[in-house]
Amino acid sequence: MGTSRTPGAGESAADAHTYRMPMPRLTLTRDVSHGPLDGAWWPRCDALELELPSLVAALEPDLDAEVRVTVDPAEWPGAPHAVMAPGRAITVEPAGPGDEAHVITLDCDTVGRWVLLVVPPEESAGTAARLLAAVDDPENRLTAARMLALARTARLGGMAGER
Repeated sequence: MGTSRTPGAGESAADAHTYRMPMPRLTLTRDVSHGPLDGAWWPRCDALELELPSLVAALEPDLDAEVRVTVDPAEWPGAPHAVMAPGRAITVEPAGPGDEAHVITLDCDTVGRWVLLVVPPEESAGTAARLLAAVDDPENRLTAARMLALARTARLGGMAGER
């Protein structure tokens, strides 16, 4: 027998049947451009078309704004050239030679540019949490590739002081 869901406090009956994208697992730096990264993002899977809409929605609230995303083709092989999201299409481009690995760059019309460390989806929750916290450390000047390398060698605790 099917069950019915009663709207919770503050929800209308229409909200009870509305799908909401899960919030992205995202940390943004408190200080503007204190290092090479503006934050870190831990996607749930490697399907960019599933993950990107909630990330863009968190960073660019204006649905009319154009959003261009640059991704590392090694991390996102076969990434689509456009991702459809509620109310918008997101342009996706591969990063060029010489661009930093393990990052995603979002160019948003109204809020500017975000350069985020991409924590691999298969990373353990503990390591991912340390990486998400490390990008907000004002002493951290490490690149995304260096942070991931340190995490993989389990030396993340001393990460902020390294150069």
